[in-house]
Amino acid sequence: MRERRFKVFGKLVSITGAPGAWQAWYPGSDGKRRPAGFIIPHDLPEDGLADYLADLFHEEATPRRSTVERLTDN
Repeated sequence: MRERRFKVFGKLVSITGAPGAWQAWYPGSDGKRRPAGFIIPHDLPEDGLADYLADLFHEEATPRRSTVERLTDN
C-alpha cells in the first residue's frame, strides 16, 4: 500500500490508502506506527492532503515550524 509522508509543523504524519479510504498514522522511531486519531474526508483528493493537514493542525504552528511539507512517498 502506498504511503505518503508529511512533516506537519514538525510532526511526522503518514497517510495510506486512496480517496474514499484514507488512513492517517503517526510513525514511530522503531518502525511501528499508531493510528493518528483524526479523520480525512472521503472526498479529499490526494493533492489536497497537505492543505487539509495545515488547516487541521494550524494551531500547532510555531515561528520555527510554520509549514506542512510533503516528504518522499514510500
